[in-house]
Amino acid sequence: MKPPLSSPTSSSVLRKARFSPYLFTLLAFIIFVAVLYGEDFRCIGELGSESEGRPIEQRRENLPFAVGEIEGGRCDVFSGMWVRDESNRPLYQESECPYIQPQLTCLEHGRPEKEYQFWKWQPHDCSLPKFNATLMLESLRGKRMMFVGDSLNRGQYVSMVCLLHSLIPEDAKSMETFDSLTVFTAKEYNATIEFYWAPFLLESNSDNAVIHRVSDRVVRKGSINKHGKYWKGVDILVFNTYLWWMTGLNMKILRGSFDDEVKDIVEVTTEDAYRMAMKSMLKWVGKNMDPKKTRVFFTSMSPTHAKSIDWGGEAGGNCYNETTMIEDPTYWGSDCRKSVMEVIGEVLSKSKVAITFLNITQLSLYRKDSHTSIYKKQWSPLTPEQLANPVSYADCVHWCLPGLQDTWNELLFTKLFYP
Repeated sequence: MKPPLSSPTSSSVLRKARFSPYLFTLLAFIIFVAVLYGEDFRCIGELGSESEGRPIEQRRENLPFAVGEIEGGRCDVFSGMWVRDESNRPLYQESECPYIQPQLTCLEHGRPEKEYQFWKWQPHDCSLPKFNATLMLESLRGKRMMFVGDSLNRGQYVSMVCLLHSLIPEDAKSMETFDSLTVFTAKEYNATIEFYWAPFLLESNSDNAVIHRVSDRVVRKGSINKHGKYWKGVDILVFNTYLWWMTGLNMKILRGSFDDEVKDIVEVTTEDAYRMAMKSMLKWVGKNMDPKKTRVFFTSMSPTHAKSIDWGGEAGGNCYNETTMIEDPTYWGSDCRKSVMEVIGEVLSKSKVAITFLNITQLSLYRKDSHTSIYKKQWSPLTPEQLANPVSYADCVHWCLPGLQDTWNELLFTKLFYP
């Protein structure tokens, strides 16, 4: 066998190839991509748990729909304080949005004051851009936006519709419900804003959009496609799941089908069950959403205020008759499970799927004043005992509209257009 050539001519050829314009261009491109997306890769590993059990905000740039940066530069928009702004709040009037369900129309159902409407969220190191309904509608032209989850995500969905509908003529908009799917259509924009009922994201025995009050809840493992087939083709997807998992320390998981005569059901910890759902969601997103054209958001858990002793109130009380917010910046209620927040941080930090985290938990924890409480439609007649004790039937889970959930959408708007 002949030894490798080592003539001056051969060496010269190798040197020229090594520094050819094509190789130089390839090298420059690789460096450019590394710089451009370096922040995106780093942010995946940064989403972990802080000492309070809250995930660090996930940061991404160069994303679809982005138009710029927040004035004042990048900051944690979820860290801040509530400030009174009576001149600009509320963003719409309850009576002017016909799409609000009677479960959320607090003034119509007798709430005597509306202080809860006059507060805006002010991040510590920057200001949120003003919600621009025109920009949102133009960006949705020819597209679909969908909220997927439970009644709390439905509240955020209705809030978004209320923020946009006044720009659309009456004969150019409609809202229809098809089983688990509710669709608001802006006809002139060829755009839809949709809500899909899936409280666990996975298939469960609570999937009926109307009759779903099941105490013995069961979730089917590996069943995300049961609902996911209705999410395909969506351009902006907003997930939420939390409240329905809070049935105790354990959760029942079905291995097999709900149609099986003998069902194989096992119990696992709520955290393990929730982790399973999160991983299924991310796997579905990775397979079905194009990160170059679409955006996916995950909203953290919406807190409840069922125990007034948590914020220094009297034992046995809850959000009923509360008209002021909690001022302790470190407040964390006992009915807001940190371990679930830690699961969110753990799963998202290990994922390479492009998803934006909306950490609304802490800012919502301060708002014990913003729940619907007793000021909502009651689907069953109240007993004399309940009427004598309003605390017993106060809803400290859902939120009045207009109100807190409009802020959630301002944060969604910010992360969509100014990531």
